[in-house]
Amino acid sequence: MGKVVVGAAVVCTAAVCAAAVLLMRHKMKNSGKWAKAMDILKEFEEKCETPIGKLRQVADAMTVEMHAGLASEGGSKLKMLISYVDNLPTGDETGLFYALDLGGTNFRVMRVQLGGKEKRIVKQEVKEVSIPKNVMAGSSSDALFDFIATALVEFVATEDDDFRLPPGRQRELGFTFSFPVKQLSIASGTLIKWTKGFSIDDTVDQDVVRELTKAMERVGLDVRVAALVNDTVGTLAGGRYNNPDVIAAVILGTGTNAAYVERANTIPKWHGLLPKSGDMVINMEWGNFRSSHLPVTEYDQSLDTESLNPGEQIYEKMISGMYLGEILRRVLCRMAEEASFFDDYVPPKLKTPFILRTPDMSAMHHDKSADLKVVGDKLKDILEVPNSTWKMRKIIVELCDIITSRGARLSAAGIVGILKKLGRDTLKDGEKQRSVIAVDGALFEHYTKFRNCMEGTIKELLGDAAESIVIELSNDGSGVGAALLAASHSQYLGLEES
Repeated sequence: MGKVVVGAAVVCTAAVCAAAVLLMRHKMKNSGKWAKAMDILKEFEEKCETPIGKLRQVADAMTVEMHAGLASEGGSKLKMLISYVDNLPTGDETGLFYALDLGGTNFRVMRVQLGGKEKRIVKQEVKEVSIPKNVMAGSSSDALFDFIATALVEFVATEDDDFRLPPGRQRELGFTFSFPVKQLSIASGTLIKWTKGFSIDDTVDQDVVRELTKAMERVGLDVRVAALVNDTVGTLAGGRYNNPDVIAAVILGTGTNAAYVERANTIPKWHGLLPKSGDMVINMEWGNFRSSHLPVTEYDQSLDTESLNPGEQIYEKMISGMYLGEILRRVLCRMAEEASFFDDYVPPKLKTPFILRTPDMSAMHHDKSADLKVVGDKLKDILEVPNSTWKMRKIIVELCDIITSRGARLSAAGIVGILKKLGRDTLKDGEKQRSVIAVDGALFEHYTKFRNCMEGTIKELLGDAAESIVIELSNDGSGVGAALLAASHSQYLGLEES
């Protein structure tokens, strides 16, 4: 009996020992996993750092590139495109005008009834349409513009009695086209290249107004395109309509760009007559800014290499809504492969480029629940990771913070670069000039931590001078702005409404 008991005890002890060894190994493996994951996080954080000295260098580099881009065509990575807009809206505009806003994965059609200084915008209606991926990339120019024209003709058909087009008049439209264009006049321009996931070869070097006009003719729609503007120029126009102190506009959405009001006599590459206003709106195309001072990581480099436009839009790929979630995915991929972050497998969904969208990243970053439930739900719903620990979720939130802070702080440095170019980055004795930057885009509007960080960084960079700088959300500025610019360039300007 004693032997049996002893034997059982020996067996039992051996089993316990084996279990203990397994547990110890599991703990060691687990601690090794977290140590490796934390090493990757720490290395990423260090490479993304944006101390104030580095940001000042980025702002200075932006100013230098602005000067170079204004001096000559091709003189800078910043195209500094002349928009041909030399008169921004005043508030006197009246009548019915349409706007088409194409600048990302969705486009918007809009109509606006303007009532002059007293009534301002009497009424407006908007419809948003999603562009199928097969139309955005690899299709033909006709396929894209026919898709847009069809949506536009359907929208015009829903016009009611609140919108008045005087008899015998043609409808007029402002076309916001948020891609690099060589502007030829206020209502014509050729596409330089696609960005933001678009890739349709036969549109490049074509006049996009002519492409749209032909498509409208094909669907029997009689509309004159009165103004071709970039979304940022549209936002600037909409911002100025509401606030005469607006001097620049920035888009922070799917993509990013900036436009501002320059003195025409400071543009060496402008060879036309100086406009009566003395002003000229410049479309910077700042997404293509690059500098040795930008904190580029291996993840940014691989994202760029595998993108549709390698070597281009480096600044945009570090700060805009299309790319922030993708940077997060790439870091998580490395953690999964090298640190067994998701235990012993790499979630197959994690291998899908752009599966983590910036709105999902924002939801995880803003998760205030004690157990970070939102993060867990997103991992389950998007990456099909059924179980995630609090520690895992916390690391993901930290990664969101690193990526977003870098993007927001670099955006702030860009804005300060513009203010420096205009001499509005310091307080001048006895002068209380107010400088308003109109900002549009879902990234700025909805990603609260991004917005707060950007605004805080501008204050950090400018010190006391920040008191005279206002960052103002310009909701739907690009659409309304295009309609306003169509009004100020109407063929019926000066004619009384019948």
